[in-house]
Amino acid sequence: MDFIIRDPLVGDFLFPVNPEEVLIRREKQYETATILSLGEIDLIQGEKVKEITFSSFFPKRYDRSYCRYFNIPDPQEAMNRVTALLKSKHPVRLIITGTIINALVHVSAHDSTFKGGEVGDVYFDITFRTWRNTKVRRIGTDRASPRPDTKPVPKIYLIKQGDTLTSIAKRELGNSSKWRALYDNNKAIIGRDPNLIKPGQKLVMP
Repeated sequence: MDFIIRDPLVGDFLFPVNPEEVLIRREKQYETATILSLGEIDLIQGEKVKEITFSSFFPKRYDRSYCRYFNIPDPQEAMNRVTALLKSKHPVRLIITGTIINALVHVSAHDSTFKGGEVGDVYFDITFRTWRNTKVRRIGTDRASPRPDTKPVPKIYLIKQGDTLTSIAKRELGNSSKWRALYDNNKAIIGRDPNLIKPGQKLVMP
């Protein structure tokens, strides 16, 4: 079993000493609401971000009885690497071979301990939180969706043989006296004489 951090920016990091155990914490997320007739009730909001925690140490010298490989990193350099991950805003992939753990994570916390009599060794506790790809919409940065055009579509009448403005006004507008409004609305099409309308012309109803 190996504990690997896969970082596309700086490369892989293999922990030199395997921890004795790994704690995986899963928890439901609740929101507490107060209802007059029932008192406090818990409303399930979904699953909280999963946490993965383990403890180990960075040895100063190689020991074949517990080190996973020969060229182990300097303990201080290894801790600097972990601290950089804690400060980083981009996720890395945590892989624990031989298990189902292969997830994008952030380092959310780590503690280091120096023990008397073990000069140079650095003991640590580290916690990872699984990373979720969420997109937060910023108010005011996105373009507003265009409003639908609510203007009424004008009615078009196609002039037929034998039509007059008076007959069209009576049939389409319900009153023959509205021929003047019909003419004024289409003067550019009809021309100067309201009596000279031609079949095939299109009139816009007022």
